[in-house]
Amino acid sequence: MRNNANLRAARPCGTADLLQGLSIEITAKDHDKIDLLRGRIPDHSPVSITFLPGEDFDSRVLAARRVRDAGFTPVPHISARRLRSAGELDSFLGALTDGASVDRVFVVAGDIAEPAGPFGDALAVIRSGALVRHGIEQVGIAGYPEGHPDISKAALAGALFDKLEALEAAGQSGWIATQFGFDADPVIDWLTALRDRTDIPVRIGIAGPASIKALIRFAARCGVGVSAKVMAKYGLSLTQLLGSAGPGPLIEELADRLEPEIHGDVRLHFYPFGGLEKTADWVATHS
Repeated sequence: MRNNANLRAARPCGTADLLQGLSIEITAKDHDKIDLLRGRIPDHSPVSITFLPGEDFDSRVLAARRVRDAGFTPVPHISARRLRSAGELDSFLGALTDGASVDRVFVVAGDIAEPAGPFGDALAVIRSGALVRHGIEQVGIAGYPEGHPDISKAALAGALFDKLEALEAAGQSGWIATQFGFDADPVIDWLTALRDRTDIPVRIGIAGPASIKALIRFAARCGVGVSAKVMAKYGLSLTQLLGSAGPGPLIEELADRLEPEIHGDVRLHFYPFGGLEKTADWVATHS
């Protein structure tokens, strides 16, 4: 099964090249900070808008509209298990397309144990037909190079390809955005295995500059491996919890090791755990 959306045949893998076409993540509460991205990240860059508990639909739509007005591409998240009804999904999609001309979304299962409504996972949202009805042309799905704390690797792989088949059947293109990590090895291994079955574009999750303590906290929450060996590889120490870390060493290693002919279309997706402005400044300095 192959998805050729936006596939590039070859690309030099310098750090600056890998930063081309990047995306970045915000929360709905960041809607008043969108302007600080101007001049720091490229125009039209995809800006993902998370679907967090405690934020309402109006604030998510407002964030999408402000992303669009600032000259970027809004990519709202849809958390399947947090939707209370099919009507709620329809209403949200309608508001996004009417208010922010949204044509792409990122769909995840969500992190609550029991669904609040009829959608148990991302696949159920895709198969519902609601995305197609509202003119959504591109759909992002999640990838887990280091696995998921609650789901087996076999189940993850099966779910991933079920979603790709559903998107193909619906005539929609897609991409994968991965969890963030600190180690290039599992990313390279996962990409190599993935390319045996699909050439769908992939965005590798990268943690923006943040305190080491914050990064370890987010890693533990997301099931990302953090070992003394991995941290030392990038000049860090688990005992230096008051220090800070940037993504440079990981991105440099990925740039050195990624081969377009083998690993396909690979770009970066930034999680600004240390703050949106700090990540945007880092991108502007290194692009």
